[in-house]
Amino acid sequence: MSGQRPGAVAPADLAARPAMPDSEIAPAAGHGRVTTLDSAYASCRRIAAEHGRTYYLATTLLTPPRRRAVHALYAFARMVDDIVDHADNPARVLDPRDGAHAATADDPAAVSPAQHLDLVEKQLRLALERGDIDTADLRRHQILTAAADTIRRYDIAHTHFWTFLGAMRMDVPGTATHRTRYATMTELREYMRGSAAAIGLQLLPVLGTVVPVAEAEPAAAALGEAFQLTNFLRDVAEDLDRDRIYLPADELAAFGVDEDHLRACRAAGRTDQSLRRALAHLIAVNRDIYRRAEPGIELLEPRVRPAIRTAAVLYAEILERIEAADFQVFERRATVPNHRRILVAAKGFATSLR
Repeated sequence: MSGQRPGAVAPADLAARPAMPDSEIAPAAGHGRVTTLDSAYASCRRIAAEHGRTYYLATTLLTPPRRRAVHALYAFARMVDDIVDHADNPARVLDPRDGAHAATADDPAAVSPAQHLDLVEKQLRLALERGDIDTADLRRHQILTAAADTIRRYDIAHTHFWTFLGAMRMDVPGTATHRTRYATMTELREYMRGSAAAIGLQLLPVLGTVVPVAEAEPAAAALGEAFQLTNFLRDVAEDLDRDRIYLPADELAAFGVDEDHLRACRAAGRTDQSLRRALAHLIAVNRDIYRRAEPGIELLEPRVRPAIRTAAVLYAEILERIEAADFQVFERRATVPNHRRILVAAKGFATSLR
């Protein structure tokens, strides 16, 4: 990386809090065991394997240090997503002005995620020592440990995390920015700037580039957005059941589809002709984003290109599965078969050996 990026943790800050050695042990008195940095990363690896099968398969093409850093970032994003969907008070958990931040700064944006995670981690360690922490909290402790270490090791700009958390708060009832509908693609892309593009930007320092990082950022952001829009097209039914619609209303309206129409299709368990045309249009939009992102893969370090290309190919194939199922997104969840995923990964592995 060249130079200090705006919003990155300052070198003096990194010197004050160096990456933890793999041998460091965090006490877990209430459970009669210890949490090492290695076990924290292992927990993240299990989460990635369980919930992000396509991403996980692609990470097998990375070197071990990069692989576990990607697992940590994925697990952190997954943890926040679970908080949004299941926590009793997600607005409080995701408010950067609350908890550890309030004790250290008037301006939460001035505090890096590494500092914030340090403080949260200390709070969790105290809970571990008191013995009043459950298994879910222990796993969260491990995720925070690995994520904080990854942020330090790769000097990831903390603004990408605040952007991500800002988008997640948009999903939480009771927050000032909460919303469940998007009138235009512009509005949806503003959400995806935090929910997806920011994750692509978090990954760049881990993956490495052959150009200045800033030159690779637009394509990395676009690829994150492409992945997210694919999720939205695949998960229309699941999102609607949560009273969320992540498809832009004006794009649907152009084909005669509104919310009542979506709910009628959901109740019938079938996609009708109007919605089929709308989904076909949005899939074409999604593929255009993949096309814009694809040249950015060549801006990454050569060793990581096969992994990212594998992820892009497999995720884009979800769109083909939606089409092959006649756009019946209410009948089944589109997935890429295991044998196809393994074949694409094998080709990526062969490329990485060249």
